Amino acid sequence: MNMTTPTADQLAAFAHIGQEHLIRHAESLDAGARERYLAELGAFDPDELAPLIERYVRQDGSLPPPTTLEPAQVIAMDDPSREPARHTGEALIRAGKVACFTVAGGQGSRLGYDGPKGCFPTACATDKPLFQIFAEGIAGAQNRYGVTIPWYIMTSPLNHETTAAFFAQHAHFGLRPDAIRFFPQGVMPSFDKSTARMLLAEPGVLATNPDGHGGSFRALRVSGALEDMQRRGVEHLSYFQVDNPHARPVDPVFLGLHASSPNSSGQFSSKMVAKASWDEKVGVFCEADGRTQVIEYSDLPVELAKQTDDAGRLRFNAGSIAIHAISVDFIDKVSGDPDFALPFHRAVKKVPHFDPESQRHIDPAEPNAVKLERFVFDAIPMADQSIVVETDRVEEFAPVKNATGTDSIESSKRLQTERAARWLEACGVSVPRHPDGTPNAVIEISPLTAQDPEQLRETDLPTRIEPGATVVL
Repeated sequence: MNMTTPTADQLAAFAHIGQEHLIRHAESLDAGARERYLAELGAFDPDELAPLIERYVRQDGSLPPPTTLEPAQVIAMDDPSREPARHTGEALIRAGKVACFTVAGGQGSRLGYDGPKGCFPTACATDKPLFQIFAEGIAGAQNRYGVTIPWYIMTSPLNHETTAAFFAQHAHFGLRPDAIRFFPQGVMPSFDKSTARMLLAEPGVLATNPDGHGGSFRALRVSGALEDMQRRGVEHLSYFQVDNPHARPVDPVFLGLHASSPNSSGQFSSKMVAKASWDEKVGVFCEADGRTQVIEYSDLPVELAKQTDDAGRLRFNAGSIAIHAISVDFIDKVSGDPDFALPFHRAVKKVPHFDPESQRHIDPAEPNAVKLERFVFDAIPMADQSIVVETDRVEEFAPVKNATGTDSIESSKRLQTERAARWLEACGVSVPRHPDGTPNAVIEISPLTAQDPEQLRETDLPTRIEPGATVVL
C-alpha cells in the first residue's frame, strides 16, 4: 500500500460513506499509533470505496452469466501446429523476451504449515519446497537456451519478508539474485456484512485481505516490476500459481502458440485440462459474445455442466488450471487504463476483528464479513483474441491445496511419481506397477535433469526400477 496521512477532507469523506467509527477510533489512540493508523487508512480512497461498498457489500455484486454460452475452442494435444510453435517459442526464450511470473501470496495454513506456501516441502522423494522446484525449472531452461530468465514473484504483505528471506537463506537456489524480483500484492479492506463498516484487526490496525491474483497487474505496475520488464526487453510472461509443482515455468510450445497462432493476438493465452467430472470445482473456458472467458464452476448452469456430446464426453470440458501466457504490453494497457479495470468478486468469510465500541476482540462463529478480490482470468475477454491450449492433467496439474484428499500434498506426490514413471517408460525403462496400475515406487525427476520425456532421453538412465524403490534423478 502507498501510505499517506489523509487530509481533513479525506477523513470527512470516510465519515460520509458510513465509516465514522474509523475517525472516532483514531481519537482513542496515542500519537504514534494514531499516525500509523491514519497512514494505513490514507492508502484507501473513500471515493473509490463508496461504489464498491454499495455494489458488493450492501448488494451481492454478482452479474448474471451470459445468456448464450458455448464451449471454448481448444488447441488439442495432437494439433499439428504445436511442433512449429515450439521453434517460435524457443526463439523467444533465447532472445530474452520471456520472463516467469509466480503468484505466491498464500500461506500454507490449510496444509498445517506455518509459512508461505511456496516454502512448503512438496517434492515426492526429497521434500524440496515449491519455490525450489520452480527455480530448478527456470535454471534448466536457462541452461538449455543460454539466457537469463527473469523471475517475478508476487507475495502478500503477510509473507513478503519471509519469502525474500527464504530465498536468501537458500542462496536463491542457484539463480542470479538480480534476476529475481519480489513485490507484494495490494490489499482491500474487509467489511462487516451487516453494517458495511470497515473492520479493525486490532486497535489501530485495519482488517485487510489480499486483493486476489487479479490484483497482480496493478501490483506489477505500482511496484516497478512492469517497468523493469520493459527495460530488460521482456515481451511475454509465463504466469503460474505457486501451489502447482507440475506447472512448467518455461514451455516453448505454449509460448510459441501464444505468440504466433493465427487465432491468438499474443495478449492472453491459457492452458486447460479435461475436467475430471461435470461437478469438478474448476473454472471452465467458454465462448460468449465472441469472447473467450472463464465461467466459475458455481456460475455454470448445471444443465450445461452436465451436457455431453455424441461421444458421451462433457461439452463444457475445458477446466482452467491457472497457467497463462500474457504479453507485457497487454498488462501495461490493462493496468494503466481505468476503463480496463478488472471487476471485483465478493466473498463472505469469517473475519475475527476488534470492535472499537465495546473494546472487545470478536471471533465470529458464522461468516460475518465481505472480502473483495479480483481474478486474473477476468482479463481474458479484454484480449483481442485469446487461445486455450489443452494439456494433460498428470503432466501439468498436481496442485497442493489441502493436507489430505483432493488436490492435497498426498495426491500431488502420487501425481509427481506417476508423471516420472510415464517419462521413464517412454524412454524404455521398466517401472513396476501395482495391480491397480499405480507405480510401485517413489520416483522424483528434478527439472534440472529433464522437463519432458525428450529431455530425459539425453540422460543416463537405469534399465529398470526395483519394486518399492525410492529413485531421484
